[in-house]
Amino acid sequence: MKLANLKTIPLGLIGLTSLSSIKAEVRPNILVILADDMGFSDIGCYGSEIKTPNLDKLAKQGVRFQQFYNASRCCPTRASLLTGLYQHQAGVGDMVNNLGTPAYQGFLNKQCVTLAEALKSNGYNTYMSGKWHVGSQAEALPRQRGFDRYFGLIDGASSYYELIPYRQNQAAPRMMLNDSAYFPPKDGFYMTNAIADYALKFLDEEATKKEPFFMYLAFTSPHWPLHALPEDIAKYKGKYLKGWDILRKERFENMAKLGLIDPSTNLSPRDENVPAWETLSGVEKTMWDLRMAVYAAMIDRMDQNIGRVLVSLEKKGELENTLIFFLADNGGCHEIVKNQGTYIRTTGETGTRESFDSYEFPWANVSNTPFRMHKHWVHEGGISSPFIAYYPKKIKSGAIVTETAGHIIDLMPTLLDFAGGTYPENFKGNKIIPMEGISLKEALTGNAKQRTKPLFWEHEGNRAMRKGDWKLVSQYDTKAKRFKAWELYNLKNDRSELNDQSTAQPDLKKQMIAEYETWATRVGVVAREELDKR
Repeated sequence: MKLANLKTIPLGLIGLTSLSSIKAEVRPNILVILADDMGFSDIGCYGSEIKTPNLDKLAKQGVRFQQFYNASRCCPTRASLLTGLYQHQAGVGDMVNNLGTPAYQGFLNKQCVTLAEALKSNGYNTYMSGKWHVGSQAEALPRQRGFDRYFGLIDGASSYYELIPYRQNQAAPRMMLNDSAYFPPKDGFYMTNAIADYALKFLDEEATKKEPFFMYLAFTSPHWPLHALPEDIAKYKGKYLKGWDILRKERFENMAKLGLIDPSTNLSPRDENVPAWETLSGVEKTMWDLRMAVYAAMIDRMDQNIGRVLVSLEKKGELENTLIFFLADNGGCHEIVKNQGTYIRTTGETGTRESFDSYEFPWANVSNTPFRMHKHWVHEGGISSPFIAYYPKKIKSGAIVTETAGHIIDLMPTLLDFAGGTYPENFKGNKIIPMEGISLKEALTGNAKQRTKPLFWEHEGNRAMRKGDWKLVSQYDTKAKRFKAWELYNLKNDRSELNDQSTAQPDLKKQMIAEYETWATRVGVVAREELDKR
């Protein structure tokens, strides 16, 4: 049994658990599982036909959120999740390229602390297996940002079978084991399996220790390229010949039955970039069926490996005392990578080692059911994530949180709250930016209420703000290099963002624009037009 070391748990933030209330309590182990490029409706307990029995079990015995948000893309989400700050405050305002300002330096700065650093300071052992993607500089690697052990992919994407450049004239992606370069074996390697393998190795080491653990398990699945094992593909091949139009309706109906969308929510129209399924030829339908079958197989395999981790924890007698969060880093990905532009050119069948493919706009539109838009944009389809929380000792079984809107900046305060820990004002001689999020502990333990603190987004010119039920959102036109008009939606009765209320609510719109601009200045957002000139 892992008892709290009361001497190492100082009194903390307003709203966090006090020392007196956690006396004699066992601090939970913490497992945060992150999927990569997976849409809101892509797992069974969120309406999908894809088989995810392990995630479904966690949901049945835990809590699901109707409204949980990421930051619309890999790097910004990971930076915010790890630090409890908006990505600009952490130094990753865009991706991992240095764009010439502190908010856009491209790696985690010294004015933030990671979950690993904060929890380690509060007596936790810290482990990570999976995708990093918040900086490759020596001082920004996982072991330098608080993790005791690390295995995984430092960069943004890779073949699931080997390390090869995925863009023309690009160095091969980097993997590391602790502080050393890691090179996958030539045969028998599959990225999703390997990430779970090392998580299990780290947990085996943990069994000899007295302190609780924090494990960040960041799968690359189901990010392109579409690579899956033959036995997994076989489960799904042919099942998507019904097409995306029927599948979106089926998922929408499933979500309504599950209580995951408000009855007032409407299914958004098919994306303008997607043709009607019945207009395709037989050859085209077969090609698209295979793409989605491989994508489904990748999620299936991820769920299998999550199951391996859960079984290991159960055998060790630790599962009941482990707080588990599952979420995704952005909505389904529309990107076209097969033989396009700078990407490598391949001829292999989709799913095999010799292929490099994605499922593009049509299936991303299904993944993000019932919402509009995709990864990169900050309409609901780009930023809405499934969110499952499991912790039998504190969390009610089978609940769905409908009122509280959660966000990745909330993970830091929430986890510290459950752990009885504190967030530092200074760390290693540096003044640390205060957390931006709120603790979701009350919402997770049965006292859900509407969030009073606004939420904000900015990614490559795409901008949004949510205040109560109202959401302000704007796209950035990358071709014209200009902002499109602000839109205003009431998410209470229009979560799919179909009825712009700008004309009906001009004063509210003006007020929210002013609040957004104040926030943008405070966190270091640089106007996209200016960045585009650099």
